[in-house]
Amino acid sequence: MDESRTPLLRMERISKTFGATRALDAVDFDLRPGEAHALLGENGAGKSTLIKVLSGAVKPDAGAIWLEGKRFVPAGPLESRLAGISVIYQELNLAPHLTVEENIMLGREFHGFGFLRRRQMREKVREALGLVHHEEIPIDVPVRQLSVAARQVVEIARALLERARIMVMDEPTSSLTGEDSQRLFGIIRHLKSQGVGIIYISHFLEEVQQVADRSTVLRDGRKAGSGRKDQVSLESIIKMMVGGEVQELFPHVPHQAGAAVFESGALKGKRMHAPVTLFLRKGEILGIAGLVGSGRTEFLRSLFGLDPIESGRVLIGRGKVLSGGPRQRIRHGIGLLSEDRQGEGLALSRSIADNLTLSCFAPYARAGFINNKKQKEAGCEWIGKMKIKATSPGQPVSSLSGGNQQKVALARLLHQNAEVFLLDEPTRGIDIVSKSQIYEAMGELAAQGKSILFVSSYFPELLGVCDRIAVFHRGRLVDLRPIEDWNEETLLAAATTGRPAAR
Repeated sequence: MDESRTPLLRMERISKTFGATRALDAVDFDLRPGEAHALLGENGAGKSTLIKVLSGAVKPDAGAIWLEGKRFVPAGPLESRLAGISVIYQELNLAPHLTVEENIMLGREFHGFGFLRRRQMREKVREALGLVHHEEIPIDVPVRQLSVAARQVVEIARALLERARIMVMDEPTSSLTGEDSQRLFGIIRHLKSQGVGIIYISHFLEEVQQVADRSTVLRDGRKAGSGRKDQVSLESIIKMMVGGEVQELFPHVPHQAGAAVFESGALKGKRMHAPVTLFLRKGEILGIAGLVGSGRTEFLRSLFGLDPIESGRVLIGRGKVLSGGPRQRIRHGIGLLSEDRQGEGLALSRSIADNLTLSCFAPYARAGFINNKKQKEAGCEWIGKMKIKATSPGQPVSSLSGGNQQKVALARLLHQNAEVFLLDEPTRGIDIVSKSQIYEAMGELAAQGKSILFVSSYFPELLGVCDRIAVFHRGRLVDLRPIEDWNEETLLAAATTGRPAAR
């Protein structure tokens, strides 16, 4: 990082209002060549809006942007991209019906005499996937068939091909394993050595300490503070983010596991590689760890009836065999929170109240009609309980930040009064305070006798909240043991080798 050179980027007094919400209030931000500058803050603090202003997706109400000393007023995202600004959004910006190759090369195809140069394009795509060490991803399949984690790898590979001067990474490791995250950090170091400026957004503050040269914190749309890595501690960053101190990241709520209430008996879904047998007890939090492609999500989808079952069975209560799809699962008290929040977890065009009550309209329905007043009252109640940052229950879910969208998805399961919670990456893209609130909510649910299957790529949170942890490797359940028998090293060893760690 060369502090003597003209900044790559300078954003001065950027302000933006959406209706009654002031998303940005006179925010300053700058980026130097060869620097990784972390942009931090809680969900709804204004980070995504600031990036949308830079990318040309949103026009600011006030303020100015300068690129290498020249005034920059982007007419839209294409102009920003042509100016050398590449953005990897938290909610991935891929065309699901196009193949991996078509997505990576979209807008930068090789052609001549009216024909695409397919061979050259494939070589370039394989080169891009090689940079992120994921050559195994098939380039000729539609992106919609990939897991969320694999799609995130594709998004990163596409951004690397753009040879951007400024690269924005919004929660780039939220679906990546520890190993893939370290590879990404190596790529960032290489980009910095070439003079590329990196704006890095993450709720994993330990990552920020590894990656960032400087940090800027936003709170409620304003700049709360900034400083170099050697000037700002993690504790001070957290204080700037929340305006105070977080008492406990993994709050412990006493709970006692009882008898088995939910079981997969040699269950094999259509997308699973091998049968899985395990049981979940009343009042238990059972974690599921594994690397990208280990089969965790496919297992949960089969349990919930989203994917057809080829063999085995799912049992609930005292041995009742479940049949049918998600509707029947919901009727039996099972709720799923999908890792694909925008694709499967929410109806983005609908209101918060609609999304909260979608799986349980009974309290508000009469003679085939919905009582909108009662539905909105329930929406207000859950907005308060979950501390969702929203103006009203009638607000479209699409207008919320990613973390607040996740809270709405979780609140729906609470509203339908589920007994068994299947949570797939429930804290993905959520700030540190909201994470702590969700961990506490999980503990309270367990104390009430609810049962939770908790999939996560972040081993510290599994170790912090679970009673037992199961490890998947290439579609197989390879180990399952009480929490006291695990640590980060043994979890990683089982997840990477597929062999049970030594006891």
